[in-house]
Amino acid sequence: MTETQLNALSFPFADVPAPAQMTEAAPGIFWLRMPLPFALNHINLWLLRDGDGWTLVDCGFGIDATLSLWEQVFASLLDGKEIQRIIVTHYHPDHVGCAGWLQRRWNCEVWMTETEFLAAHSAVQDGAGDSVDRATDLFRRHGLTGERLQSNAVRKNNYKKGVPSLPHAFRRILEGDEISIDGQRWKVIVGRGHAPEHAMLYCAARNVLISGDQVLPKITTNVGVWPSQPNGDPLKLFLDSMNKFADLPGDVLILPSHGPVFRGLHERLAQLKDHHEERLAEVVVACAEPKTAAGLLPVLFRRALDAHQVVFAMGEAIAHLNYLMYGGRLTRSENDEGVFHFAKP
Repeated sequence: MTETQLNALSFPFADVPAPAQMTEAAPGIFWLRMPLPFALNHINLWLLRDGDGWTLVDCGFGIDATLSLWEQVFASLLDGKEIQRIIVTHYHPDHVGCAGWLQRRWNCEVWMTETEFLAAHSAVQDGAGDSVDRATDLFRRHGLTGERLQSNAVRKNNYKKGVPSLPHAFRRILEGDEISIDGQRWKVIVGRGHAPEHAMLYCAARNVLISGDQVLPKITTNVGVWPSQPNGDPLKLFLDSMNKFADLPGDVLILPSHGPVFRGLHERLAQLKDHHEERLAEVVVACAEPKTAAGLLPVLFRRALDAHQVVFAMGEAIAHLNYLMYGGRLTRSENDEGVFHFAKP
């Protein structure tokens, strides 16, 4: 993002919360940060005052470092009140990883959409066709070779590393539901593309949107194709989901899962649309000669990628190619080795 684009957004907080500390992002809404063992090294979590207790939105990656920080939060920041409800935006391990542990710790309900609940249980069991072996085959068919392909083939189920346990029961939330938190109504908005049924929460009375991973201020949301839906079009789902925000106020305070709290919703959505269209146009130009998804990684990602990042980069590259294929801007062919190439019609 350029400096000009950043200036289109406003960031009301000069600093981010220190570990096991929290910042009041809006009245009664507190911002925490928990560590992640990746290049993206943090996740934002939200504690909302709720009558005689707290509602927590998202849980953190389920490793010892996170659990230790949670114990510090419990000991010093909850004012003697209990966490009485957990809302999980989606099934990715940095969001749901501690949910089972927290549910047992506080004997409270976990609220989430049904698709995300089921996706979490499928992922922790290597189910629904998204196993490492199937991912390796998908990436091979899209041109990944050599050490990069081998690194994927030997990796284990990384989902389990961050999700030691899951809730076995949940309270289902649906698009359009209104959840009462501390006497205020929070509307459930469902986004798609990044996750199958990603829940966001909007409170008109407080002019606050908890956006999860669907709207981020400084990085673009990962939108990938995975083995269970190799011919899916998640980028279209993601771009279409932006229309859900058309009627929200321009000055809504956005609480994202990564990066700083910010304002400038409609400016950020315009930036994201422009970003994807620029990348899509560059892919079309690059496909003047047939290209694989792996061959397009340098076009879409202009930086060195570690083995973890290659997995997500391949998913994104395939998503962009499928979107262009369904839109008629590229065609797909398959060679004798079963490898896909994309080219301009």
